[in-house]
Amino acid sequence: MSFDNISSYVTTMGGGFFVGVLIGYALKKVIKLLAVIVGLFLAGLAYLQYHQISNINWNKLQTVPEGVITTLSNVIVQMSAFGDSSHTATASLAMTSFGIPLTGSISAGFTIGFIKG
Repeated sequence: MSFDNISSYVTTMGGGFFVGVLIGYALKKVIKLLAVIVGLFLAGLAYLQYHQISNINWNKLQTVPEGVITTLSNVIVQMSAFGDSSHTATASLAMTSFGIPLTGSISAGFTIGFIKG
């Protein structure tokens, strides 16, 4: 192994780790912000219903997330069934050079960034 080959692996792993930390940190901040916004919205709806300013059909409000979850699960199942032999051959060829170190470093960085965020 030459020095150029080793340095390219180190650069790939270090860069992937740094990008993973940034993505994990940012994703956790966005999830927290969305949770606060949705929580305040639902608290506002409950307050308005308590003071009889509005009437909220909570059963109908519950069916909206159920429909979204069902749609997402159907999309995920269709995407996993999409993997035929031509796509897997291309993916395995891409993993031979930098795919495994890059993916591993990004996932490690993402985990650390998500925990620290």
